[in-house]
Amino acid sequence: MNIHMQLLRPHQHLLKGLLRTPFRRCHFLLYSSAHLGSGIPCAQPFRALGLCCTKWMLLSSGLRRKLCVQATLKDHTEGLSDKEQRFVDKLYTGLIQGQRARLAEAITLVESTHSRKKELAQVLLQKVLIHHQEKEQLNKGKPLAFRVGLSGPPGAGKSTFIEYFGKMLTERGHKLSVLAVDPSSCTSGGSLLGDKTRMTELSRDMNAYIRPSPTSGTLGGVTRTTNEAILLCEGGGYDIILVETVGVGQSEFAVADMVDMFVLLLPPAGGDELQGIKRGIIEMADLVAITKSDGDLLVPARRIQAEYVSALKLLRKRSEVWRPQVIRISAKTGEGITEMWDKMKEFQDLTLASGELTARRRRQHKVWMWNLIQESVLEHFRTHPTVQGQIPLLERKVLSGALSPGLAADLLLKAFKGTD
Repeated sequence: MNIHMQLLRPHQHLLKGLLRTPFRRCHFLLYSSAHLGSGIPCAQPFRALGLCCTKWMLLSSGLRRKLCVQATLKDHTEGLSDKEQRFVDKLYTGLIQGQRARLAEAITLVESTHSRKKELAQVLLQKVLIHHQEKEQLNKGKPLAFRVGLSGPPGAGKSTFIEYFGKMLTERGHKLSVLAVDPSSCTSGGSLLGDKTRMTELSRDMNAYIRPSPTSGTLGGVTRTTNEAILLCEGGGYDIILVETVGVGQSEFAVADMVDMFVLLLPPAGGDELQGIKRGIIEMADLVAITKSDGDLLVPARRIQAEYVSALKLLRKRSEVWRPQVIRISAKTGEGITEMWDKMKEFQDLTLASGELTARRRRQHKVWMWNLIQESVLEHFRTHPTVQGQIPLLERKVLSGALSPGLAADLLLKAFKGTD
């Protein structure tokens, strides 16, 4: 009998436990990562304890990652009821078949703050991740989709541009997904979600999917689950993902941590190049597009283009193979939009060939892991029984001036540490 095992290094307690099981006379086929070399040193403990180690196989990074994801998926699915398992399977099957309704339902699930639904969402995401990795391997390791972030101040014409740009892409055979992030009210907590109403033609296109999502107070206008929604859209067969963000200021750099290319849209009357540098967000831009470059605004648009070309020369180079460019476009006349898409494809080809695109995506995964950890830790802190009981009292003392905010925070942290 052969038993397949994947171990970075055989743990002594595991090996001794195997001696007390019926597997004593079984043959083990061990899998290791390439950085462990031939694996012979790791195989020695098996032989020393009388266990038969008949084969040691080196895993490629892709296969090793797939095995790890499958093991994680198994851990998640063990606690599901039959009804929950059927629900997740139904969403997954419909999603990879390209059903828009199932994609919408899946994104709603990952956006849920309900604890049990969060667990179901993670099971679904793990299944989609396995499917995604298999498709990438068939694509010779190349990304399945091109992720583009769009940002700019209110009134820059983002929605108008996306409709014209999106129709052009779908006519060329692409499948486009637009994740439009709308600001939530600080007073009521509600969100207008009006971007879809501005894209009337694109919203009726069967090769396009538009999903407005509220920020729910998230800094930077990017929702907590936007990254997961991108993965679901790619699993649904969409090869171009546009993330349109609120565009309210410097905190918008958050979108750059989840896309391959960051495009900044600016209106012709947006101030001089100094204002652009002060905003800080221009440092993150791979491409700057001056919108509304038609009619009476054509002359101001040319002036702003020249000023931003000069401004970008002062900034530090972020890529070895690409220098940010400034172009003029008009969604009204269509001028410059085809050329803009050509530059975006050029950026994708250059960064993919140099390996920068793959490295950027890996860094983004790490950044978003820590972002989610920070949010989860804060939520755990707020809902902790001891802390929860002291928050109203300390808040009243801070409001009355009897206690400084720093001391109140220290008291809450001490209560959290002392009982956790």
